[in-house]
Amino acid sequence: MADVKGAAGKAKGLFGEFKQFIMRGNVLDMAVGVIIGGAFGAIVTSLVNDVIMPLISLITGGLDFSNWFVAFDGKQYATLEAAKEAGAATLNYGVLITTVINFLIVAFCIFLVVKGFNKAADKLKKDAEEAPATTKECPYCKMEIPIEATRCGHCTSQLDKTA
Repeated sequence: MADVKGAAGKAKGLFGEFKQFIMRGNVLDMAVGVIIGGAFGAIVTSLVNDVIMPLISLITGGLDFSNWFVAFDGKQYATLEAAKEAGAATLNYGVLITTVINFLIVAFCIFLVVKGFNKAADKLKKDAEEAPATTKECPYCKMEIPIEATRCGHCTSQLDKTA
């Protein structure tokens, strides 16, 4: 009987620890980031497959990366889909090229977001640095006091007008 209660206590403890771990802010932030990242990835994949690759195909005179492959059975197939239907093992280097283009677009978009965030953070920092000082340091006790103070509220020292 004691073992069953001990096991139940451990289960509650483990569940409690798991619940505490899940409810931490950084875990929730990470989960939201993964979900948003997945959705963003789907948008970029659609952008690559449905907009950019057809434009590249139009510019290059019908070039279609998705049908660049090597069939290991030695036969020639018109499309990758035909090779798959025939059951041929294939090396799909065109799909790899499309995936690399997809990755580069995602990386570039993330770069632009981070660059914009850094620019906004720098502007906020610059604005904060340019704000006139409202406090000064007491020369006696080194505590922060209002800039117009003539006596320190911490050590009660009489302050010079230049301090």
